[in-house]
This record gives sequence, C-alpha cells and structure tokens, in this order.
Amino acid sequence: MSSKFLTTFLAALILFSCSEKEIVPERFYPRNDHEAYWYSLKQANLLNTALGKEWLTAAQKPFDEQIKVQLPYQEAFEISNLKPDALGYRFDVKRGQKVLIDINLITNDTTQVFVDLFRIDNDSLGTYRQVASADSVYDLAFAPRKDASYLLRLQPELLRGGQFTITIENVPTLAFPVAGKNVRAIQSFFGDPRDGGRRDHHGVDIFAKRHTPILAPIAADVRFVGTRGIGGKVVWLYDRKTGNHLYFAHLQEQKVKRYQKVNPGDTIGTVGNTGNAKYTPPHLHFGIYNNGPINPFSFIVEEYKRPSKFGADTTLLGKEIVLKEMLPLWNQMNKSAQVSDTLFIGEQLKIAAVNHVYVRVTSLSGKKGVLTKDVIRKL
Repeated sequence: MSSKFLTTFLAALILFSCSEKEIVPERFYPRNDHEAYWYSLKQANLLNTALGKEWLTAAQKPFDEQIKVQLPYQEAFEISNLKPDALGYRFDVKRGQKVLIDINLITNDTTQVFVDLFRIDNDSLGTYRQVASADSVYDLAFAPRKDASYLLRLQPELLRGGQFTITIENVPTLAFPVAGKNVRAIQSFFGDPRDGGRRDHHGVDIFAKRHTPILAPIAADVRFVGTRGIGGKVVWLYDRKTGNHLYFAHLQEQKVKRYQKVNPGDTIGTVGNTGNAKYTPPHLHFGIYNNGPINPFSFIVEEYKRPSKFGADTTLLGKEIVLKEMLPLWNQMNKSAQVSDTLFIGEQLKIAAVNHVYVRVTSLSGKKGVLTKDVIRKL
C-alpha cells in the first residue's frame, strides 16, 4: 500500500469533534467495509499481484482525480470490470441542507460497490475524514453542521463493475414555516442593515396575510412563549437533534404553551406585526441561533429544482468514438467550467458517463473531461 494512500485512509478513520460532526442516520454511520475487503485481499495474497496493486492504486484515484459537480447532480456512468477503477464526486453543501444520495445498478449484476463519504478539511494537506457509508442498497443521507466540501468515493470489488445511475441532491432540513408560502414571500434577508446600519438583520422576514398559520418546521420542544421587546409576541422552539434554537417573532396569536412538544406542520401561531413591526405589513421574522445567529435561508428554501427520474440515453455508455474534428475538452459542465485540454482529429474517445446535457469521456491517450451531447451527436 502506498504511503500516500495509507495517510489518506488513516486520516479518514479519525473521529472528529462533535461540534463539526455531520448529522448522519444510524444506518449510514461510517463503516470499514472497504478496509475489510483490502484485508481479505491481503489474506488471500492478492495485494502483491499486479491486479491487487492496481486495486490499491484505484482506491487513491478518487482523491487525486475528483469529478467536481454542482448539486443537484445526476448522471449514468460505467465502471469497467476489466481493470480496477474508482470514482470520486466532489461537491459543496451549505449548513441547513440535507444531502440525499441514490445509486442504482443498471446492469443485472451482483457487484458490491464500496460507497464512502469524506469531508474535505484541508485540500493542501489532503485531510479527508470519513463521515458516512452507503447502506446495502447504495442509499446515503447526511446533513452538515457547517458549510463544507465533500468527496464521495465509489469503488467496486476486484474485477467487478457495471453501469450505474447516481443522483445527489440537496434539500432543506426544515419545512417552510408559513402555511401556503415559499421563497417568494421572503422580502428581507439575513444580514440586511437595520436601524440605519447600526445592526444587522438576524433572520428572514416572510410576508403573509394577518392570521396566516405559522407552522413548526421540525419536531421540537417549545422553550418560550411570551412578549419580548422588538420581537413582540414570540415563540422559541428547540431542536434537540441539532441544538438549534428557532425564533418566531411579530406573531398575532400564539397557539402553543411552554414545554409543549410540537411535530412538523403543527400550528404554533399566526402571522402578525407586533413589536417593532407595527408600522410594517404583517410578516413572520424567522431566525435560527446556535452560539450566535445563523442564516436560515438554506434551512427552509429549496434553492434548486429537484431532479426528475433519470432519463438520459444510457446506450451511449461505453461507446467508442473517433473524432472527425478538433474539439475543446472541458473540465466540468457548469458556470465555472474551463477548457482543460484539446482533442485532435483522429483521437479515439470512450464515453464513461452521460446525463441530460453532457458526456464524460476518456481518450486513449489519457485525456479526461466533458463534451456536450450536441457535440457527440454530430460525430
């Protein structure tokens, strides 16, 4: 085993502080299945063979050759069963979001794939901490406690592969707190100046008609119900799982009592304009606190449309193409994409992945990158 891979792997197994630890359902707790399989290869004297060494090298590949994606993300991909390989998807997640990962096998096979999630703590030092592992059906879910970057590694058993689909989506962890409203009702945001710039706004203002129900966005405990200063009639909820305190201000009516437990969707009050909002239209001031104020926007707003059921043309997977024209090869297909290389006439490409917009390709000379499906159709 290379020293570089050993360093990365050991770092992944280090437990990290509770203050930064992701919220991971028990079924997705990090496991050492990948390490156990490595040990089984060692016991079978396969690690010193050419194939065994290639499998170890492939295990490091996701850390060195990361596929950078923006969420939500979806594609179909192929992993060859002729040569050990592995993939690494890198993506960013905001605090307040929950990530849902779903991997499905297209081909009829019994391939075992080790799917592990790592938080990237330091790029320059290569510090990756394992935070979760997919279950037996390759599902995975987690929520970060801070904005962070993650790497999802997929590696099948030795000489096993297949065709797969993967969907990675980010959704808010809280339901929207005003009945019948959505992001369009937010008219004042976290950090906006208040009192002529003397203070910042520590929440979002959601405007609605007076008496519109205010809903509990998560199961929580009622910690305070009363009238307080500029907030007027307020309700405070406490989320035991995250330690977050949820603040609801300017209420017209309060529908809960202190120490009561509420479930998602329970009415805790109604929209009003009490407190310092008496000269403004009725609205809910919603804030989140945990050792200070937190921007609640990502907690309650679905910032991107969730992907529909995968419908890309998977017949392109594994297809080989000989170029008839010179083309730029992009490093990723999004707003921050850059040309990473040039493909020349006569170069042979193999399609490794495909989605609704583009394909990921690899040339026989080792070039890797992205082309649009429109370009592929013309070849």
